[in-house]
Amino acid sequence: MPQQSKLLLPIIIFSQFAGTSLWFAGNAIIDKVQSGATESHANITSVVQFGFIAGTLLFALLTIADRYSSKKVFFASATIASIANLLIILLYQSDFSLFLLRFITGFFLAGIYPVGMKIAADLFPQKLGKALGFLVGALVLGTSFPHLVRSQSEGLSWEVVIITTSVLAFAGGCLVLLLIPSNKKTSTAGKPDLLAAAMVFKSKNFRAAAFGYFGHMWELYAFWAILPLLFAYYNSRQNQNFNIYWWSFLVIAAGALGCIAGGFVSQKWGSKAVAFCSLLISGLCCLLLPFVVQLAPILFLLFLLIWGAAVVSDSPQFSALVARNAANEHKGTALTIVTSIGFAITIISIQVLKPLFETYHEKSLWILAIGPLAGLFFFRSLKA
Repeated sequence: MPQQSKLLLPIIIFSQFAGTSLWFAGNAIIDKVQSGATESHANITSVVQFGFIAGTLLFALLTIADRYSSKKVFFASATIASIANLLIILLYQSDFSLFLLRFITGFFLAGIYPVGMKIAADLFPQKLGKALGFLVGALVLGTSFPHLVRSQSEGLSWEVVIITTSVLAFAGGCLVLLLIPSNKKTSTAGKPDLLAAAMVFKSKNFRAAAFGYFGHMWELYAFWAILPLLFAYYNSRQNQNFNIYWWSFLVIAAGALGCIAGGFVSQKWGSKAVAFCSLLISGLCCLLLPFVVQLAPILFLLFLLIWGAAVVSDSPQFSALVARNAANEHKGTALTIVTSIGFAITIISIQVLKPLFETYHEKSLWILAIGPLAGLFFFRSLKA
């Protein structure tokens, strides 16, 4: 690649961060516009996940990521998602309107997250684990960003979070459209291959990477969604006064450092080793939480920061393995369909965890360990 391409990865990283800042914007404001904390946090997350699943499924079936210019798909998706997010301020009058707009936002996030990975896979095939480490790290930071804005704006209206994330997402889309070179191999003609999404699973290595990713996803978003409630519970139990949204931001953002560190380590030890170790550590954290919640605040916070780093550091490596074990002409579709199935799994785990947390509190997070254990079982058959 030419020397001027050194700026491409930072551009994609920032744009991925900006676009995915829309993801948890609803969670950061939900207690301002609704009552019923536990149910509201779970439902607003699940609606976005439903939208994302619908979007990625349609994108995969129509092979959009492989048939059209990736940067144009990214820009169009970021623009529409940011508009839907912004319209909450103008149109929110009921739960239906809020959920509909969050669904639309989630739908077009399908053109941001997996398409951003497709762009990185095309531009950096030789260092994919490292590139995706930065890219997924940007997604993690974007996911945590609304919590940061909310934690620093207690005296301001909730509209500040919505406006900030919408402007960021649109700016990220513009940067990709204007500064990322077009992929000359991308065809804008031809009919969609409706069987491509299923055919990618014929490879044994692809299945191993995909099922490892599915186990990882069972844990990830349920853990992120429950964090504000977990901190509120710890405050009540230990008579603490943690800023719930500030610490939720820090724990989620720790995953960005985990992704980046894992990307560098993958260059020496390989993506499989990084993914395996990360999944093992996060699974152990699920099992240990009920004991750690009884400890002093500094130990509790340190534990959650370690968990926050480990819970997502395997994600870019799973994506790299998925991309490497898919046919080049179906790489975008492979990433999209695996992401779609993975996020469908998150809805189940979020909705399962919600009532359990209300009754069993910290012990309910044992249910999340099912994902890492299952993922490790299937992932062991992948050959480097």
